[in-house]
Amino acid sequence: MPTIQDRIHQQAQQGFVGRSEELSILWRALDEDGALVTFVSGIGGIGKSTLLHAFVQQLQAQQIPVLQLDCRAIQPTEQGVLLALGQLCEQPCNTVGDLGQVLGPTGKPVVITFDTYELFRLLDDWLRHVFVPALPDHVRLFFFGRESPVTGWFTAPGWQGLCQNITLGALDEVTATALLQQIAVPSHQITAIARYAQGHPLALRLAAAALAERPNLSLSALTGASVIGELAQMYLQDARDLRTRQVLEAAAVVRRTTRSLLAAMMPDFPDSEAYEHLLQLPFVEIGQDGLVLHDLVRQSISSFLQATDPEKYHTYRRRAWQHLRQEWASAGENHRWRYTADMLYLIEHRMVHDAFFPPHAHVIAMEPARAKDGDEILAIARSHESVQAAGQLRDWWQQVPAVFRVARDPQNDLVGFSQVFDPTQVPVDLLLADPITRCWWQELQANPVPEGERVFFIRRALGKHTGEALSQIQAACWLDAKRLYLEHVDTLRRVYIVFRSVDEQGPIVERLGFRPLGAGIALDEEVYYSYQLDFGTQQVMGWLAGLVDAQYGDPNVNSLNMNSLDAAFQAPPPQIFEIEGHALVIAGDRTPLTPLEYGVMHYLYSHPGKAVSRITLLEEVWGYDYEGGSNVVDSIVRSLRRKLKTHASAITTVTGVGYRFDGF
Repeated sequence: MPTIQDRIHQQAQQGFVGRSEELSILWRALDEDGALVTFVSGIGGIGKSTLLHAFVQQLQAQQIPVLQLDCRAIQPTEQGVLLALGQLCEQPCNTVGDLGQVLGPTGKPVVITFDTYELFRLLDDWLRHVFVPALPDHVRLFFFGRESPVTGWFTAPGWQGLCQNITLGALDEVTATALLQQIAVPSHQITAIARYAQGHPLALRLAAAALAERPNLSLSALTGASVIGELAQMYLQDARDLRTRQVLEAAAVVRRTTRSLLAAMMPDFPDSEAYEHLLQLPFVEIGQDGLVLHDLVRQSISSFLQATDPEKYHTYRRRAWQHLRQEWASAGENHRWRYTADMLYLIEHRMVHDAFFPPHAHVIAMEPARAKDGDEILAIARSHESVQAAGQLRDWWQQVPAVFRVARDPQNDLVGFSQVFDPTQVPVDLLLADPITRCWWQELQANPVPEGERVFFIRRALGKHTGEALSQIQAACWLDAKRLYLEHVDTLRRVYIVFRSVDEQGPIVERLGFRPLGAGIALDEEVYYSYQLDFGTQQVMGWLAGLVDAQYGDPNVNSLNMNSLDAAFQAPPPQIFEIEGHALVIAGDRTPLTPLEYGVMHYLYSHPGKAVSRITLLEEVWGYDYEGGSNVVDSIVRSLRRKLKTHASAITTVTGVGYRFDGF
């Protein structure tokens, strides 16, 4: 049965103009000696998805099988891709081998397309090393995304000549004019719009829509790279009616829009009418899991709303979260990723949000270390570690090199590495020989996770020139770790990490729920500090729910048990700090506080969200006549964090100032 989506694609095909050269290149890839993998890259709004739709229409007209994947609607894990392809093939594909068997007997070209491929950063390594090589040689893959492919696709042994990249540029003047004519722009406006939009397809459509709203609008005042944002805000401000503006604002603060979600965010607005409003807009498309605003437009409207009316912005997002968490509980297994992605999108913690919705092109690629990488890995270790610490990494490399992953820059040079592994998959004697992993292993034995749940040790991550300092390489390593979070979303219980720069990285990981693990470990003259994140009884989903609920939960709730999804959804907040009893109560266990611990805890607790200097704490807790150094405050805070256990992140270090209480 034809769907509305089919009708939209048909209309898009009828209105498609230009890109004949690019289409020819795509078609040549289907030749027997054509490129096996084709990338189509370009800036947002340049027409990648439009080109893809036109290509798919032509393939279908020639009865060439095509499997279309929209990366926005697929969990960026190996099983997520295989599940989606199995559904398209109407046969289960639990492994790449299963998929190869399904695609093998066709005897003619089969096309697999990935749209919005930039969201699959987490999977690039697996696709290049495992997925693509295992497919039958009559399969052709097309990746459409904002980013150019990493150099490994072209430079790795055996890949030369098998990949190609098409970079989409602006439309020429003739094609831009033809596009405006296709969308029925009055002839007297075409020249001005074409000159103003400079061949950018989305800008052409937005400018046309803005002029339709306000025919006397002058475009000459808007120039520069911010044209999309300016046009989006102009369209929003000059919409014919208030309701269109309200619907756009609501839709812009979430990842995708459904009828039920709109109804939850705008309870006084008929959901069918709101949905119809969105369908009429030139920058809205129907995705596999709801209506989607073009991300450039969405970001512009969302940022504008947050700056001009933060109360409305947070109200929309809070209502969205409350609705999504209810729907998540009843969603089928095949739909859980959609709600997980919705949840991730609502997280405002930049480190978490950007890991899954990257705002910039990724220039660092992560992949498994190869035998020849050993010398470079150990050279990096010697440059940034003490002799003893570098020796520990050497022992790890010599005995289990499979636990290392390397970072490569656009020139394919090794610029860093990380060491991540499941401790149950490596020799116990090696764990015990390393002072850091010995500490973690002993803690794990004393506090084991339930059977069937997993633990990962992130033993080290270093950049060639930056060491453990915050950098693009560290960001790539953190992003790579998020791959584990998603791959083991239902079983991952605990993560251990270590670093020396506690003042720089401590506040970051504490906000994510990590807690300090014991005292520092000395390796020669350097001290290494361990942190642990326990996701709780509901694993990664419980942790994510806690991060979101801390922002957009019930405004009358002041605290949250981040380690339980049930608590995030239903239970009242626990009473952690007994003011009258001078004690902390964690999971039913009551821990008394010393007078100084109580004084610091009480002052921070009484000033939530406010950065309090060490000097202020000394004056308020120790008294004005105290003559000691401010490091005594740090000692008390460390003691408090140990007693707070899983709630240690409630006290955040504010670099250069002191500390802040962020709530339990």
